[in-house]
Amino acid sequence: MKKILIKNARMVNEGEVRETDLFLRQGRIEQIDQNLNQRDSHTQLIDAQGKYLLPGLIDDQVHFREPGLTHKATIYSESRAAVAGGITSYIEQPNTVPPATTLAKLEEKYAIAARDSAANYAFNLGGANDNLEELKKADPRRIPGVKVFMGSSTGNLLVDDEKALEGIFSQVNLPVITHCEEEQTIRDNLARFQAEYGADIPIACHPQIRSREACLASSSHAVELAQRFGTRLHVFHISTADELALFADKTPLHEKKITAEACLHHLWFNDQDYERKGTFIKWNPAVKTEADRQAIFQAVLDGRIDVIATDHAPHTREEKNQVYTKAPSGGPLVQHALPAMMEFVRDGKMEITTLVEKMCHNPALLFDIEQRGFIREGYYADLVLLDPSRPWRVKEDNILAKCGWSPFEDTTFRARISHTLVNGEVVYENGRVLDRTPGKRLSFDR
Repeated sequence: MKKILIKNARMVNEGEVRETDLFLRQGRIEQIDQNLNQRDSHTQLIDAQGKYLLPGLIDDQVHFREPGLTHKATIYSESRAAVAGGITSYIEQPNTVPPATTLAKLEEKYAIAARDSAANYAFNLGGANDNLEELKKADPRRIPGVKVFMGSSTGNLLVDDEKALEGIFSQVNLPVITHCEEEQTIRDNLARFQAEYGADIPIACHPQIRSREACLASSSHAVELAQRFGTRLHVFHISTADELALFADKTPLHEKKITAEACLHHLWFNDQDYERKGTFIKWNPAVKTEADRQAIFQAVLDGRIDVIATDHAPHTREEKNQVYTKAPSGGPLVQHALPAMMEFVRDGKMEITTLVEKMCHNPALLFDIEQRGFIREGYYADLVLLDPSRPWRVKEDNILAKCGWSPFEDTTFRARISHTLVNGEVVYENGRVLDRTPGKRLSFDR
């Protein structure tokens, strides 16, 4: 592997910003110091003058659709969109076709990533009503967690048997990760709106169908189970202010057993955006009110919410353009998450050190990811260089997700990623993804 010297960077790491140089060798960060000199003619020099240097982002929730749904996305295509967005490691979810509810199916996904992934990778094992014994076999050092859909979404891996839930929460030796929406409430709401509108329900009704009551009931149930059984629980994509009381614990992350995540779309959009964006901002859980958005944002700042992720979940334009009852939920976000969050930094609503804490440090700590998520000597050289003042506009011809669209189309971002490095290799440079697959399987210090 090449030796790389990064000069004149504004390094953002562990709560501070400081000017420094970095020397990388054999995929690791060998030295962090000022005034480092180029070692020899074989050392690649990157001048980072005026740029922030961040740890590579770790996205703890993506759906890359492979196997079985590759007309929407592949590990090859979406990992390239991810590194263009500064995401150097991702955790992918089990609702593919077939679903990854056995260790054998999970290892098939790992084999695809080993061949095709530009970023580091891990895959959650899917919980089901009938696979507890399989879940108990999982090696905590090699698998990040068990994903439990407590409300149905794409792929319909619904776990709705109470005994199955109790078994998972009490007997599985992995973090339990939940999608929380109470299924019966959603079904009742949908039936009511279908009776009024038929199949073509106005998209503005989505947050009334996937309602706050459904979210709160399910999240409360998950937290109650975790407290009863002492489970390590992580709740994905909080979408309501109502749920935040469940995560009032502001103690340091390493002391928490119950943690929560916010996703980019719940921090950026509100229900007024349905009028102009339509089903292209249809997600599960739904984007809700501006009051909810502001409350979630404040919970990120004050420590009740621990992680910011994307829930990158692409579908084709044709699929999204269908009537409400047929248009699937989800959208592509990995390429634009960091530039979008930098808008909050530029507007003074968030410190860049907080952004790094929530998108780099905390995912590594929460999942016990080995030697990633921080800029430290000896750690893997997963790094992002970011120019904070180089505006660019999201257009169809610069979108890298296979689906070819983004909810941020025609948005101008002020910050631009110039370089992304994965395991010491440059994989993205000044608008171009290099055809490399340096991604490695994540391991977990458990």
